[in-house]
Amino acid sequence: MSRGGAARALEQIAAELVECRRCPRLVAWREDIAREKRRAYRDQTYWGRPVPGFGDPDAPLVIVGLAPAAHGANRTGRMFTGDRSGDFLYAALFRAGLASQPTSTSRDDGLSLRGVFITAPCRCAPPNNKPTIVELAACRGWIDRELAALHRARVYLALGKIGYDAVGALARARCASVGDRAEAPPRLPPFAHGVEATIPDPRGGAAEARLFGSYHVSQQNTQTGRLTRDMFDEVLRRAAIAAGLCAPERSER
Repeated sequence: MSRGGAARALEQIAAELVECRRCPRLVAWREDIAREKRRAYRDQTYWGRPVPGFGDPDAPLVIVGLAPAAHGANRTGRMFTGDRSGDFLYAALFRAGLASQPTSTSRDDGLSLRGVFITAPCRCAPPNNKPTIVELAACRGWIDRELAALHRARVYLALGKIGYDAVGALARARCASVGDRAEAPPRLPPFAHGVEATIPDPRGGAAEARLFGSYHVSQQNTQTGRLTRDMFDEVLRRAAIAAGLCAPERSER
């Protein structure tokens, strides 16, 4: 698939996704938040719909989060845009040379990504940031279709255990769909910050992919010191190197 073909496929997926109303609890919550608003944003029109993935259609690196924040992406309509988690993530991508600017405030702020696509296993803001197993299952088809359109994707950076488990489940499902294999799909190592594993390609086929894990870039982690700038920069650098987006540092003699 060409870049143009990937872009068109992602646009079609996004057009269908924003109309999704499969999960009554999530629909009610996202729309209630959009009506009530936060005082700081009372003059803004909230997005209040499912949030599509965002980034480079030619991306070899896919960053997998959790879900839109109630007053972040549920307000702005773009992944990790308009909240502190996004401030942390896009600043890191900018430092790594993978984002055109260090901030992400709105869908039309001019931000673009190089070699990176950002998505999530849950597309509606969930109460307490906790989607149910049933809701994650209902939403799975969207990320599955996005990955199918990302023809160069081969490295995944999961932000948090839910994203990590979602990529692992897709990899196992794709592996099983190929047919009989001499060996069972490899078992994922437990989620931890900095974990790295080789997995069956979540996009299908006989290829392999790399999966990296990081603590989520939420305020609960970044403001408490559980996830620092240096910690995240390091795992992002490793993922970018694996994706061919930056060269490994030369060791000193």
